[in-house]
Amino acid sequence: MASSEMHLHIVAFDVPYPPDYGGVIDVFYKIKALHAIGVKIHLHCFIYGRPKAQELEQYCVGVTYYKRANMWKGFLSDKPFIVQSRNAKQLEVVLMQDNYPILFEGLHCTYLLPYQFLTKRLSMLRMHNDEAKYYFDLAKREKGFFNKLYFYEEYRRLLRYEQVLKFAKIILCISQSETERYNKKFSTAKYLGPFHGNTEIKSLIGIGTYVLYHGNLEVSENEEAALYLLENVFSRLDVPFIIAGNKPTARLKYAANKIQTVTLIPDPDKNTIDNLVSEAHINILPTFQNTGIKLKLLNALYRGRFCLVNSVMVSNTGLEKYCVIAADAEQMRNEVLVLMQENFSQEMINARKNLLTEFSDNHEAEKIILLMQSHLPE
Repeated sequence: MASSEMHLHIVAFDVPYPPDYGGVIDVFYKIKALHAIGVKIHLHCFIYGRPKAQELEQYCVGVTYYKRANMWKGFLSDKPFIVQSRNAKQLEVVLMQDNYPILFEGLHCTYLLPYQFLTKRLSMLRMHNDEAKYYFDLAKREKGFFNKLYFYEEYRRLLRYEQVLKFAKIILCISQSETERYNKKFSTAKYLGPFHGNTEIKSLIGIGTYVLYHGNLEVSENEEAALYLLENVFSRLDVPFIIAGNKPTARLKYAANKIQTVTLIPDPDKNTIDNLVSEAHINILPTFQNTGIKLKLLNALYRGRFCLVNSVMVSNTGLEKYCVIAADAEQMRNEVLVLMQENFSQEMINARKNLLTEFSDNHEAEKIILLMQSHLPE
């Protein structure tokens, strides 16, 4: 258990409430789990579009907000836009006022990592995924010229900037495969599983009436997955299909409206998403980017019935055994037809009970405590 006097600064790339997309889900439930075992959290958030969240104050001794700079102002910098835009002088001032450990959430927040005042501090860096690879994949798939140019330039900068990881005392990776890869480069990587907020398997027995895809639809990889499902799977099936997520584009709305069996639910709140996930007969979650671990899949396994994925979604995650895996669109169509006739049973729910120990927020929070205790100042 953590001492009541154990303090930790957490520097977050965004306001981690509500926990409604991958990165902030991990940050929010990490804060909640650490608070539950006695850690005094000093939270620092970069703000750019999401409002300040009073809800965070119940888990933190203090919450400080910093305005994220316009990314294009950093165009002449050699640093990645996601890093340069999170350069706040006031954050440096605040962090220098004590000697508490610091957890930087994502490469985004590492502008201060090489600074001299951190040399003798415990600085931990949470890698949510391989950012350079993520932006390279975005560049490959982007159709618009200027977005493509931006993604490729960001990939180029991130690739070069990644050397900043050598200044982190500990790199906390969200998947085992990334832990191995970063250990080869920097030898300070440790596995810290995803935080997701689930404490019990809530899957419902029986048969649902629809298939669900959900995600932040303004992210191009999620839009690509939704369009793939529309054009290659559900355009050829007479099965109710729901797509739910933030800010669907005009292109996605048009594609969804062409198919009578498809319902598009824009900008659902967390309760709506949780209910959709629970009531669906199949949560269908393909991805085309093999980075990190998809928290929406983990949430679907805790709350939903069948999870139908492609191999990229579950590669090296430990979640393969809990999912139905389809190699291509044809196999995905066949699996949908088979699964829609299959009852989701109590035995299937019982088979997921190992998730409670394999992916436990409390267990992962205790790992952070041990790291902090092993690096206490002399």
